[in-house]
Amino acid sequence: MQNRYAMLTVDTEALPARAAVDHVRRLVWGEHVAGRAGIREMCAIGTEFSAPHVFFVDMCGDQLYPGEMAEVVRWLDGQGQDVQLHLHPEILPASFWEQHGLSQRPRYMNEYGDAARAGFVIQFFSERLRVLTGRPVQAYRAGSFRWNGDIIRALGRAGIPLSFNNSMRAHGLGRSPHAEPTNRPYAWSNGVIEVPVTERYYPADPQRGKSEKWVSLMFPQSSYFQYTAPQLPWWRRWLPGPTDLQVFLLHSWSLLHWDDNHHAIHLGEQRQEEYRQLVARIVKDYDVITTTDLLDLMKRRKIKVRQVVSLQQADPVGTVPVPMTGHSSSGF
Repeated sequence: MQNRYAMLTVDTEALPARAAVDHVRRLVWGEHVAGRAGIREMCAIGTEFSAPHVFFVDMCGDQLYPGEMAEVVRWLDGQGQDVQLHLHPEILPASFWEQHGLSQRPRYMNEYGDAARAGFVIQFFSERLRVLTGRPVQAYRAGSFRWNGDIIRALGRAGIPLSFNNSMRAHGLGRSPHAEPTNRPYAWSNGVIEVPVTERYYPADPQRGKSEKWVSLMFPQSSYFQYTAPQLPWWRRWLPGPTDLQVFLLHSWSLLHWDDNHHAIHLGEQRQEEYRQLVARIVKDYDVITTTDLLDLMKRRKIKVRQVVSLQQADPVGTVPVPMTGHSSSGF
């Protein structure tokens, strides 16, 4: 296996709308009356195949559910997992903002127009995560991929070298003022390295009534990103260059299902087995790496960063997306 790498990234979060009660227990630990399917089970599958995960933990949940997310971080860190920063500041209680003399508005990070606000949020929560793990934060992914140039600048000032925010799919939904149509890592003009989630572009198909779209490489799988039999896994058919890095997107609740109220529920072991089969396939084609591995590979130029993008392109000037027409996955 040469120059083929994969990252299993898990947004670890307990958003209020995704459960009625016991949010961290149900959405992160995956504990339900019918069974359990959460981060423990993901870690067990990873351990079985020597495939580490990168857990992006929503540290805003540390404020909303005092002590509970800290327990999650400590457990993951104790298991030797790669724990990095994730933020959904829209869920923070009013008391948090009042305590720090700030307004609750704007709620979403892509709407921040104040570099000081962006810097405060990144610095405050990265320091909290550092205290829990005893190590500097190496990577950040914004909740729902909501970010702008001020967020990337704040990462640079905080000494966080990696951003996992680039998503054309999220950009098309108006969640960022800019995104690059690429799956390859690139550098921002302040030196922060951007690591895009792997995505594919599908042009419009008027005859079938389908509009153009970008689809992320996620689990559970999309019909657009099939990696189960009878088809060959798509990564065996579409390798875009001599250095191949695929970034998978999961959530702490990815082994669960949703009920009619869009609340997480446990419906058996099938999804866990599907994920186990997926990881078994991935390790046959790729070396599964952590953020530390990624930084080392970049330092040794096993993974090369050839493109530099000006941060001015990502300045917070609104959230109207750039039209996607004309982009092609063949250029990745």
